[in-house]
Amino acid sequence: MSRSARPRTASVQVWQGYLTNRGKRLRDGRFLVHGVRPITRALACEWPLETLVYRLGGPELSGWAREVLDTSRVPRVGLVPELMAELGDGMPELVAVAVSRPGELDDFAPGVPGGPPPVVLVADRPDSPDVLGALIRTADAFGAAGVVITGPGADHHDPRTVRASTGSLFAVPVFRAGGAAQVLAFAERQRRRGIPTRVVLPGGTTGIPVDEYPFDQATVVVVGDERGTWPGTDHLTIPGAAATIGATAAATVALYEMARQQHRDYRP
Repeated sequence: MSRSARPRTASVQVWQGYLTNRGKRLRDGRFLVHGVRPITRALACEWPLETLVYRLGGPELSGWAREVLDTSRVPRVGLVPELMAELGDGMPELVAVAVSRPGELDDFAPGVPGGPPPVVLVADRPDSPDVLGALIRTADAFGAAGVVITGPGADHHDPRTVRASTGSLFAVPVFRAGGAAQVLAFAERQRRRGIPTRVVLPGGTTGIPVDEYPFDQATVVVVGDERGTWPGTDHLTIPGAAATIGATAAATVALYEMARQQHRDYRP
């Protein structure tokens, strides 16, 4: 199914709102996807896409965009260039309108007793969509079972987050939590399921060196430049003179050391 739109339409105004209005994204359960890798990954992961919006007229669409339009079964809408420009990212040739997949952390139960220990990455109060997207990409790269975002920080459906994740948002379950208490309750539920689980905070100035910590259990890794209070957790240090190396770097170091100790094949 395909149709073209030349004058401004109600749909275009709604889609434009998804660029900057978090409330509209949440209310409608929709968000925009820009870029070759994110759209390709969304299709490969069979993420529910409501519409593919493509540019009418010149310049000619790329071979990639034409192939996506020709091979996917997602309904299509063509817009004149001046309307496409209002959907962000300069003059995109293709934008996907994606449907949110709601999920509750209280229902998340990764792993099985006696099986490989699952890893969950927690982004505590992230204030940057770019950093949040990079954390989701890091979690995907190291085979994490899921990502949890605490507090009122950056939105994982923000177009900047989606692009920064390079499509990993569509491959890793992402949940939101009110704060530390909900995440710690998740870890306790895992323990009651017979999956021993530790909660660690890497990247601080005090604690156990990350390369000396025994990653022999399921692990919840909490990162954030301004982390809140996390009682009963293990603090890990990363050697070096810097007081902090940032959330993304801390997550990468911890997840790599975990994979190294467990001799896991963490390749996607």
